[in-house]
Amino acid sequence: MARYRGPVEKLERRLGVSLALKGERRLAGKSALEKRPYAPGQHGQRKAKVSEYGLQLREKQKAKFMYGVSEKQFRRLFAEATRREGNTGALLISLLEQRLDNVVYRMGFASTRRFARQLVTHGHILVNGKRVDIPSYRVRAGEKIEIIEKSKENPQIVRAIELTNQTGIVAWVDVEKDKKYGIFTRIPEREEVIIPVEERYIVELYSK
Repeated sequence: MARYRGPVEKLERRLGVSLALKGERRLAGKSALEKRPYAPGQHGQRKAKVSEYGLQLREKQKAKFMYGVSEKQFRRLFAEATRREGNTGALLISLLEQRLDNVVYRMGFASTRRFARQLVTHGHILVNGKRVDIPSYRVRAGEKIEIIEKSKENPQIVRAIELTNQTGIVAWVDVEKDKKYGIFTRIPEREEVIIPVEERYIVELYSK
C-alpha cells in the first residue's frame, strides 16, 4: 500500500481519533473530527461492532498514518523491532520517533509531520551541518538538527515555532528556538510518547 495522500480529516474521522495531521486548525478546535465526531459516509453514525482483527488493523493504520510511513516501511521497522531485545511494540514506536521528519516535527519546526517531511525532502534540513533529504533517516542521540540559513525566516516555520509556546516541546529534544536548531538528546521511553496508539495490537497482528 502506498503512502496515503487523500483528505486527512476524513481519515481521522474514519479512525475516530486525532492523528495530528492538521496543525493550527486542530489546535484551534476547528478540525472536522471535532465538528463531526463520527465516521464519514451515509452510515457513519452507526455503531458497528469491531472484530479483534479490525481492532488490530485500526491500531496499525493509526501508527502508519500518524507517522506518514508506507506499508513496506512499516513492516521493515516492525521486523527490526522484532530482532532487537526488549518490548517489540515499544521498540517499534522508538524507531518511528527517530525518523528525521518526526524529529523535525517534535522540535517544533513544522506544525505537522507532513510539513516536516516536505521540509526534509526539499532540502531545508541539516543534520550535523550536512544537508539530509531523506525523511526516514534515523536520528541518533546527540545529533544536531538545523534549518538551513536561507529558510530560517520561512513564515510557516516561524509560525510553527510560535505554536510551541502553546503546545510545548517534548523532553527528549533540546531546541534553540531563536537560532532554529535542536539536539536530539536521547531516545524517548515509551511512556513519554503520548500518541493514541496501542502498539500491542500491532504486535498481535504481525505475529499471526
